[in-house]
Amino acid sequence: MSFTRRAATVLAAATALTVGLAVPALAHVTINPRSAEQGGFSKVAFRVPNERDDASTTKVEVTFPADHPLAFVSVKPVPGWEVKVTEGKLATPVKTEYGDLTEAVTKVVWSGGKINPGEFQEFEVSMGQLPKDASELVFPTEQTYSGGEVVKWADPPKTDGTEAEHPAPTLKLTPPTGEDEHATASATPAAAAPSVTPVAAASASTSDNTARLLGGAGLVVGVIGVIIGFLGLRRRGA
Repeated sequence: MSFTRRAATVLAAATALTVGLAVPALAHVTINPRSAEQGGFSKVAFRVPNERDDASTTKVEVTFPADHPLAFVSVKPVPGWEVKVTEGKLATPVKTEYGDLTEAVTKVVWSGGKINPGEFQEFEVSMGQLPKDASELVFPTEQTYSGGEVVKWADPPKTDGTEAEHPAPTLKLTPPTGEDEHATASATPAAAAPSVTPVAAASASTSDNTARLLGGAGLVVGVIGVIIGFLGLRRRGA
C-alpha cells in the first residue's frame, strides 16, 4: 500500500471517529444552560432536536420535579406552538421565603407546532426559587413524532458518570458564588424572565454540541496538516 493510500485511510478513520463522537450528542433533548445556582431563579431552554428522517416532532411534554416543587414557573411563547401548564396540589406544603407553597407546576406541554427533520427548537422557561438542598433537578421529557412514535427522555443520570441511552434533561445546581443570590434575577417572579435570543439566532450560539463539532473538525484539520507536512518532507528527501 502506497504512503498516499495509507494517509487517505488514516484521514477517513479520523473523520469517521469525529462524526461518531459528535452525532449522538446532537440527538439528545437537553436543558440549557446545564447548571444554575441553588436558591436563585433561572431561565432555561429545553432544546429538542428532531432525530427522525421521515417524521416531524409535534409535541413535547416536560415533567417537573415533584420532590423539589418550584413556586414560580412561566413560559415564553413559541410561534406556531400551543402551551399548556398543569399545576397540582402538593401533598405537603413547602415553606418558602414567599410563604407556604401548596401548589406547583407538575407538567408543561407544547403541541400543535412542528420540528422538521434536521431542525431543532428551544422551549424556554423561567423558574424558581431553585432548591437550596439539592444538587440537581431532573425533568423527564416525552417527544412525540408525527407518525405516533413517542420517545421518552427519562433515564436518570448514571452514578458511574457514563451517559444513559435516553438521558432526562438535568439541571445541575451549584452553591451560590457568594453574591446576592438574586443579583442576576430579582426576587420577584416577574423579573425572573429576562429577554431571550430567538431560536433562529440560537442555532449559531456556541453550545456544547457546537463545541464538540468544532473540536472534531479541528481534529480532522490537524490530521490533514500532518499528512501534508509528511508528504512535503518526503519530496524534499527524494
